[in-house]
Amino acid sequence: MDTAKRLYETTFIVNASLDDPQVEAVITRVQETITKNGGTVVAVNKWGRKRLSYPINKKTNGFYANLEFEGTGSLVGPLVRAFQLDEMILRHLTIVLDRRALKARAAAAASAAAAAALPEEPAAVPAREPLFKETEDQPKS
Repeated sequence: MDTAKRLYETTFIVNASLDDPQVEAVITRVQETITKNGGTVVAVNKWGRKRLSYPINKKTNGFYANLEFEGTGSLVGPLVRAFQLDEMILRHLTIVLDRRALKARAAAAASAAAAAALPEEPAAVPAREPLFKETEDQPKS
């Protein structure tokens, strides 16, 4: 058995014809499956309802959700089984985030934090010529 904890990412599409509380219940069930099998949820990203590029089970819209979690390799099997048994989930994909992706994400976050910490300089506005020049026959107001 794989006992090393790794960072995983799973993305799944929920049937968009469900109400918002029902979609939340599906996402909560996935989170509970992860925690019951020894994982910890790191981040929950709800991307919302989007149009599918091709119909899946005669559905053209889906609610996209993305979860990041830490766990062992033995956690993925029960999670995939839960996805297959839940008829409200149209598609799913679970991947392991590799070290290079994590380093790139950390570097991007650090550069964004450094850019936010710098004081913002006002942009220089170049002087412009007036569009219309006043002539002597035009009254000055």
